[in-house]
This record gives sequence, C-alpha cells and structure tokens, in this order.
Amino acid sequence: MRSRERDLITIEDEKGIEKQYAVEALFDMKNQNYALLQWNGEALLMRVEDEKGEQYLVGLNDPGERDSILDAYQIAVEATPADEEFP
Repeated sequence: MRSRERDLITIEDEKGIEKQYAVEALFDMKNQNYALLQWNGEALLMRVEDEKGEQYLVGLNDPGERDSILDAYQIAVEATPADEEFP
C-alpha cells in the first residue's frame, strides 16, 4: 500500500511560531469553504476566505460553528469512506 502525499501549508500562530500542517480535507458547507488541517496529532478547522482573488485562512471563534461543521464532515466521511489503497 502506498501512502498518499498531502499538501502542506505553513501557519504562524499568535506567538509567531510557524507550524507546517497537512491539508486533510477541503470542503464546502453552507456556502462557505473550509480546510481541515493536521499537525502532529493536532487538528485545525479553518474557513477559507477569498478576497480579490487571494485566498487566506481564518480561524473559527464560535465553538458551535466549529462543532456543527466537524459533525457534518464526520457524517459525510462515514457515508463515503475513502479507499484504503491509492493507485
């Protein structure tokens, strides 16, 4: 079985420390785009904003929004599981 290569993105936290996250998933929900990122067992859900053709990530401050997005994502993943092997 071959492992799937992930796209990587560097995020600087509020302390100025940069971490490189793997992009686990990009998806749309309620007319918004979201990115699920992972680093060293830590997962982040961020909204993808588009302004004048430039995209950037915005953290989710509302725990209710985050939880509902993650719940819907989990339901979608369970309904359509990914193949174990990639060509």
